[in-house]
Amino acid sequence: PDDTPADPSWQLKAMRIRDLITMTTGHRKEPRLFNAKSHWVRAFLHSEVEFKPGTHFQYNSAATYMLSAILQSVTEERIVDYLDKRLFQPLEIKKPDWDLSPEGVNTGGWGLRITTEDIAKLGQLYLQKGVWKGKRILSEVWVQEATSKQTSNGSDPDNDWDQGYGFQFWRCRNNCYRGDGAFGQFCIVIPEHEAVVAITSGTNDMGGVMEAVWDILLPSMRPDPIKPDTANIRSLAIKLKEMSLPAVEGNPRSPVSEELFQRIFKVSENEAGVNSVSFELHGDDHRITVEMDH
Repeated sequence: PDDTPADPSWQLKAMRIRDLITMTTGHRKEPRLFNAKSHWVRAFLHSEVEFKPGTHFQYNSAATYMLSAILQSVTEERIVDYLDKRLFQPLEIKKPDWDLSPEGVNTGGWGLRITTEDIAKLGQLYLQKGVWKGKRILSEVWVQEATSKQTSNGSDPDNDWDQGYGFQFWRCRNNCYRGDGAFGQFCIVIPEHEAVVAITSGTNDMGGVMEAVWDILLPSMRPDPIKPDTANIRSLAIKLKEMSLPAVEGNPRSPVSEELFQRIFKVSENEAGVNSVSFELHGDDHRITVEMDH
């Protein structure tokens, strides 16, 4: 309550948790929480809401941050701790690292570091309608609603970002659904083939990654098991065993880091949509913040 405007707009008063989770908060532009050095909840609540909540889709990681803040306020637990007992441990996922806001709230919509295998487990849990190793982890009703189209976000039948949005899940072409993250992190669930595709990558062409799934992987899927290709499996195992990344050599810190502290570097217009880069390199807390226009 201390963070709300003295005279909140009718749009803000009408905003519900459902609007946060479906990214239909009514914002024309996503609130830029990174622009606020503190009080991110206040920054969100004081941002302009132009449309009636529930009627206008705008991808909005700040809304997901608000969900994290609400959960922490109600349960007195950070979301990473809340999920550790209820989700991560049952799926045998090591408690992950998750970025924090200046107020100590997990960022919710970004900054979660888990392995590709962990992403696959989350997709498999949803594919199995919330059941893991015979134990129900999520409500089947929740899984159905979360992965169904709850709001429209476009009309292009050939665009994977225009197929509708659920509860923090995108609908895709080919009757699939997914979670995705910046620079090509994907959890694509293909119910028709009882398949999950987990991808971690570093690319600006996220659509190209999905096209590869639709054009190469999907047509190769069959209802009957494929006989194992022993020779190629052995070759792949050898290749994977040989792959490694050498340790970086040099001093862990540079004297230049002090000069970069709290400076914001504006970036000229570019295809990636990067507006600015800022650095916070002090103590054991090293952060690089990239502000984008989407």
